[in-house]
Amino acid sequence: MLLAAVLASLAAGSRGIAPGDVLHALLHAGDDDETLIVRSLRVPRTVIGVAVGAGLAVAGVLMQALTRNPLADPRIMGVSSGASLGVVVAISVLGLTTLPSYIWFGVAGAALAGAFVYAVAARTRDGASPVTLALTGTALDASLTGVVIAVLTLSTQTFDQYRFWAVGSLAGRSGEVALWVLPFVAAGVLLAFAVASGLDALALGDDVARGLGHDVGRVRLVAAVAAIVLAGAAVAAAGPVGFVGLAVPHLARGLVGAAHRWVMAVSLLLGPALLLAADVIGRLIVPPAEVKAGIVTALLGAPLLILLVRRGRTVTA
Repeated sequence: MLLAAVLASLAAGSRGIAPGDVLHALLHAGDDDETLIVRSLRVPRTVIGVAVGAGLAVAGVLMQALTRNPLADPRIMGVSSGASLGVVVAISVLGLTTLPSYIWFGVAGAALAGAFVYAVAARTRDGASPVTLALTGTALDASLTGVVIAVLTLSTQTFDQYRFWAVGSLAGRSGEVALWVLPFVAAGVLLAFAVASGLDALALGDDVARGLGHDVGRVRLVAAVAAIVLAGAAVAAAGPVGFVGLAVPHLARGLVGAAHRWVMAVSLLLGPALLLAADVIGRLIVPPAEVKAGIVTALLGAPLLILLVRRGRTVTA
C-alpha cells in the first residue's frame, strides 16, 4: 500500500506522468517539464507525506498508550494547539509569512505545550497517570485554542496566513521542509521503539509493570517526549492533519494485535499510505485545483474508524 501510494504521489496530479517517466526523472537529471515537476515539486511533497504520516501515526499509538484512551490523538496533550499558537505568534507578532520561517515556532509551541502538560500532571497526587495526562491535556488544548481564535479574530492578516497552514496540507512544502522534518521523526520513532516493551507492561497496570522490572515514570517520560517530538514536527510541517493519529493505530491493532512494537511498525507504513492516498485523491477531485489533504483524511478517516468500531476491531492500548 505504501509503495503504491508513493508511486501515485509522484505520478498523479493536474499533469499526470507515466510511471516510466517518473523513474527516469528520479534516476536522470534534466530540464524537461516532467523531470522538473517530479524532482522539484513531487519528491519533496512525497517525502514530507511519508514523514508526517509516520509521525502522526506513531504519536497516536504512544498517546493512546499513555492515556489508555482509544480516542487519543495529538490534540490530547495539547500538542496540536501548542503548535497552532506558535505559528500564530510567529505570524502576528514577528510578521513571518513563509512556512520555513515559522515552522520552528510550531515545533517550539508543541514542545512547550507537551512539556507543560506532563509537568502539571506529574505534580498531581496520582502523578503522570493516564487520567491526569488526558484531563490536563484537554484543558490546555481548550485554553490555547481559545487564545488562537482570539488572536485570529483581531487580525485579518494573521488569519489569511494561518488558514492555509491550519487546514492541513502537503502542498507548497519545499525540499528544505522535507530535510528539516526527517531528523525529528527519526529520533521520535527510535525513542518510541525503545519503550515499546515498557508500554506493553504499562497496559497491564503500574504495579505489574514495576513487578516486571520497568521504571514506570521513565517509560512514561520517554514515551511522552517521543510523542511530542513526532506530533510537534508533523503538525508544524503539514498543519493539524486529522484522523491519521486516531484511526491508524486502531487499524494496526486490528491487523497485528496489541503488542506495541508491532503496532508501531505497522503504523509506520499505514500512516504515510493513508496520508499520501488522501493527498493524491485531493489532487484528482477538482483538477487543476486541489482539495487539501487534511480535508480528505477527515472524509476517509471518519468512515474507516466507524467501520472498525462496528466490527469490534478497536483494541484499547
